Amino acid sequence: MRNLALWLLFAVLVISSCQKEDSNNDDKPVTMLNVSYGSNAKQKMDVYLPVGRSTTSTKVIIMIHGGAWNSGDKSDFNEYVDSLKKREPTYAIFNLNYRLANPPDLFPAQEQDIKAAVEFIYNKRSEYLISDKFVLIGASAGAHLALLQGYKYSTPIKPKVIIDFFGPTDLVDMYNNPPNPYVPPLLIAVTGSTPTMNNAVYTQSSPVNFISAQSPPTMILHGGVDIVVSPTQSALLNTKLAAAGVIHQYIFYPTESHSWVGANLVDSFNKIQAFLAAYVN
Repeated sequence: MRNLALWLLFAVLVISSCQKEDSNNDDKPVTMLNVSYGSNAKQKMDVYLPVGRSTTSTKVIIMIHGGAWNSGDKSDFNEYVDSLKKREPTYAIFNLNYRLANPPDLFPAQEQDIKAAVEFIYNKRSEYLISDKFVLIGASAGAHLALLQGYKYSTPIKPKVIIDFFGPTDLVDMYNNPPNPYVPPLLIAVTGSTPTMNNAVYTQSSPVNFISAQSPPTMILHGGVDIVVSPTQSALLNTKLAAAGVIHQYIFYPTESHSWVGANLVDSFNKIQAFLAAYVN
């Protein structure tokens, strides 16, 4: 009986130890693909957790892809994920999909999905061993959604920094002053209306309308010959942030169009890395 009792005690200790290791296994990087944050098939994210993570020190990057709100996929950002993992190896990275703006999922479904994803990640802090220091990075439509989330919502968390690659910022202005003739029909398709017929959906979906002195530090990057999202959209954002006294940096590449590669992309990531070092603490 004594031997049996000792064996049972040993078994309990081993099981307890294994469970503890499984729940706090921070000694190796973890990749989890297509993690659901909602019930829709599009509400998924790829999760990349670094070595040595903790709820006090591990900062978070949330990435939001572009594609005119009605196309695109988180895989479009895979190269950016790889670059950020190398440059910022201590960050946890979450690369999001969201419902695309096709019937019945028109605006503001995309905004709602980003909010739901942020809340999901925030509520998983203990499980993922991550802190509440969040950064939002988006390109084009994804940058619009990042800005909208960061400026419009302060609960459950206000991001420390927003990185905006050539995102739309004022949808009424974008409709009335399009950089090409396809933009107004696109905006009608994703909102279901025009600014005249439904001004609320346009104004409520425009990040510039939610800027305040408490808005997060923001980096803006835009190309001077962009005919998809006019550089005036970033200029408007730059002006509004300056007027509100918000920390921001406007990076303008005169000869670039809607996205870029090569030396200017390296320069962009260098500047992003410096901005994160300065304001995520």
